Amino acid sequence: MAPKEHGQSTTDVRKGYQLEPQHLEPYLLKTVPGFAVPVKVSQFKLGQSNPTYLLTDAKNQRYVLRKKPAGALLSSTAHAVEREYRILKALGENSDVPVPKVYTLCEDASVIGTPFYVMEFLQGRIFSDVTLSKLPYEERRLCWISAIDTLAKLHKVDHVAIGLESYGKPVGFYRRQIASLSKVSAAQAAAKDADGVEVGPIAGMEQLATWFKKYEVKDSTSIVHGDYKMDNLVFHPTESRVIGILDWELSTIGHPFSDLANLVNPYYVPAMEGSPMGGLKGIADKDLPIPPVNTLLERYCQQTSRPYPIENWMFCIAFSFFRLAVILHGIKARVARGQASSAEAVVYAALVDSVAGLAIEISQEEGQTSGQARQSKL
Repeated sequence: MAPKEHGQSTTDVRKGYQLEPQHLEPYLLKTVPGFAVPVKVSQFKLGQSNPTYLLTDAKNQRYVLRKKPAGALLSSTAHAVEREYRILKALGENSDVPVPKVYTLCEDASVIGTPFYVMEFLQGRIFSDVTLSKLPYEERRLCWISAIDTLAKLHKVDHVAIGLESYGKPVGFYRRQIASLSKVSAAQAAAKDADGVEVGPIAGMEQLATWFKKYEVKDSTSIVHGDYKMDNLVFHPTESRVIGILDWELSTIGHPFSDLANLVNPYYVPAMEGSPMGGLKGIADKDLPIPPVNTLLERYCQQTSRPYPIENWMFCIAFSFFRLAVILHGIKARVARGQASSAEAVVYAALVDSVAGLAIEISQEEGQTSGQARQSKL
């Protein structure tokens, strides 16, 4: 097993997440070629949205099982392991995008209680630190270049040609996302704590919604991962290249810049030592621990044959903060309802206004810049 810092560590199966081998083993024997019983089951520390397990068979062959959570789900579209399986299978069989091979999708809840799929285990490195601080600089640089090149490779795939024409709507991605996230945030704002006090809205939401309409980036269409970031990538055990993209739960057909902005988001977060939000903004290019953001953006544009610099790029970054603020707002609502009491959840919940503030700051700066440009033309 890879060292803990490489993001592939497992634990014993946690309480409430148990699988029943007597039901699982007969199914795997029928559907996974070469599978041998008995199976040993442990649980990955990552993959909390959809519980994720490491299966080790009698021949010491390793597999990954990813399932929906048990119990009633709040959303019929969340935790869609069926969609994950579909896109992994399509990409694995019809493209050169690095993804784990999938073996089987089980939609019969009677086997282990919820739908699940099984894929290959990729032995490699997963980094939660975007600066890859434990690696030499040249390896860090090559890892980031590989992350960019892998994303470009994904965005160049013809989704219609690989059977994903119905995987999402081809236009209007940002408009739909902003409308949907605004609705979700309003519902979260109405959540109450034990004393009946509402969580309340995210500060500046209306201001942002107005600004987004005015500065929206031009439409473009590709497969979108939905959460493309460093800790969802598996790197080769010794080489500085991506061998697999994980966690496709939010994947759809949408705007490719949403993935790109999500990946480089830390470059636009102020560098604050000791802060859980600490990023790279304000650090001179020569002092950055990883390549400058413009180097990465230019390479992406070269790889995808897009013009550089990217027009209205800061819209994409502001949206990435807006989206993150809504996600954190959801954690804050769950904390208020007593459904997420861990210290980590409380820390994340406290960041809502700070993250939203980054989006508002961008909107104000971009608005001033546009106003000055209009004045200079008069």
